[in-house]
Amino acid sequence: MKPPSEPRVGWTRLFSPFSWLSGYRIAWLSSDAVAGVTLAAYAIPVSLAYAGLAGLPPQTGVYGYILGGIGYALLGSSRQLAIGPTSAISLMIAGTVGSLAAGDPVRYAQIASLVACAVALLCLIAWLFKLSSLVRLVSDSILVGFKAGAGLTIIMSQLPALFGVSGGGRNFFDRAIHIAGQFGDTNLLVLTVGAVALLLLLLGERHLPGLPVGISIVALSIVVATLLGLPAMGVPVTGKIPEGLPTLAVPTFGLVEPEELFPIAAGCLLLAYIEGVSAARSFAAKHGYALDVRQEFLGLGAANLAAAFGQGYPVAGGLSQSAVNDNAGARTPLAVMICSVTLALCLLFFTGLLTNLPKAVLAAIVFAAVYRLVDIPALIRMWKVSRIDFYAAAIALIAVLLLGILQGVLLAAIASIFLLLARASQPNIAFLGRLRGTGRYSDSARHEGVEPLIGVIAFRPEASLLYINAETVLEAVLNALGKSAEIRLVVCDLSASPYIDLAGARMLHDLYDELASRHIALCIVGAHAQLRDLLRAEGLAEKTDSSQWLRTLDSVLGGPDQRGR
Repeated sequence: MKPPSEPRVGWTRLFSPFSWLSGYRIAWLSSDAVAGVTLAAYAIPVSLAYAGLAGLPPQTGVYGYILGGIGYALLGSSRQLAIGPTSAISLMIAGTVGSLAAGDPVRYAQIASLVACAVALLCLIAWLFKLSSLVRLVSDSILVGFKAGAGLTIIMSQLPALFGVSGGGRNFFDRAIHIAGQFGDTNLLVLTVGAVALLLLLLGERHLPGLPVGISIVALSIVVATLLGLPAMGVPVTGKIPEGLPTLAVPTFGLVEPEELFPIAAGCLLLAYIEGVSAARSFAAKHGYALDVRQEFLGLGAANLAAAFGQGYPVAGGLSQSAVNDNAGARTPLAVMICSVTLALCLLFFTGLLTNLPKAVLAAIVFAAVYRLVDIPALIRMWKVSRIDFYAAAIALIAVLLLGILQGVLLAAIASIFLLLARASQPNIAFLGRLRGTGRYSDSARHEGVEPLIGVIAFRPEASLLYINAETVLEAVLNALGKSAEIRLVVCDLSASPYIDLAGARMLHDLYDELASRHIALCIVGAHAQLRDLLRAEGLAEKTDSSQWLRTLDSVLGGPDQRGR
């Protein structure tokens, strides 16, 4: 897809249609139309299911797709991303808004819409202050654990509907105990309906990829429920869904205090932005266009603001729904807008057909949509390759299972920061030896056949020297010094240290003083320009030969007495 012929300037840079409409081709219209209708067929059962997961009327999920998609198409930068309710955000709303609504369903829906409005406000703030880089603090390993915990929690929340029992409980383990105690009350007819629907969904996913299997199973289940009279036999159904488009209205403010509202909104924003940008990047790379990650805040904000004014709840760009849109041939955001129009027509004329839709089928749809979040192979790979990544993922997983989605995602974000600090505090410190027959040096602990340096300890911190690792580096060098005899020179190679702070400079002072007390010289080599400026400002030039700071390790240790000969 070609970019617009002329660069956009001023406010037009923010209005995405100026970009993709300027290069639009009539040949793409059929692809966008097919993708839009296909996405609508996928969205109907999923949005009904996710709205139920959020504890809201089923039509609320459809509102999110209709209005969220239009809002994102106006300001978002991705051409394939599909916006609507997601499983994780739906569960977060269910787990947090209920306690604020005090059992009032009207107040519950109003607070959910207010959360979407707060998400839009936070998106605007994040765009103004260019906070897209902060989201990168949440590592991939944390996301794997979080998604697994969210997937298990969502699956557990749907088991009561699949088994036809009341369920209960506050977290994953509490719910599991409640369900285990209610197995004897299982409604076999409900279980059969849900199990058959789930089996058909999984078979369709495997053998009929790209086809609207979900909507077909919904239609089939409605026909069977109607012909066999399943509602009269005790199978719960959705009941009548109100016809008509959502009524646009300003969200009701003042229902909750800001300190209660904005933590929920922040959690929703973090989930929505990470998942949306991850999906959007993959599609942008596939189709060869640039994605503006900062602009995504505006697209997400517009989507949530539109959902809030249409009685919806927070929406996001989901990977599964976007994959449906892309696989169906979407070329531009026009596909999402066609999806919105299709869903609007369904709300106007076809809601009566959904009256006898069994809730067990909706639970099966949620189950089929989220089970892939539990990525066991990824966890196993982490255990084998990087234990610290595995532990980070495990923290996120357990936090979600014990504390819920909101607390879990916030703890996951904090864990990402601590993981980053933990890694930075334990840098690899290479104690160097000479590679035989060369003027190059390498880590003695990692390479066999490295010649030891006689009377010299040469070390290379393979990270910036900062307050969080300076003490670790000093201890490692002093430990090495205690294991070596007749040392007359210690060389600090800073070629792998891009930055040094005051604590790092103080560490070099302390190392110099300790070595001087033992009549051992300290030499610094390989220092970059910024490091040399700070070392000079901190007085290291008075203790070490600053002319050697620019030199290489081999130029200092080039003599035969250091070659081990």
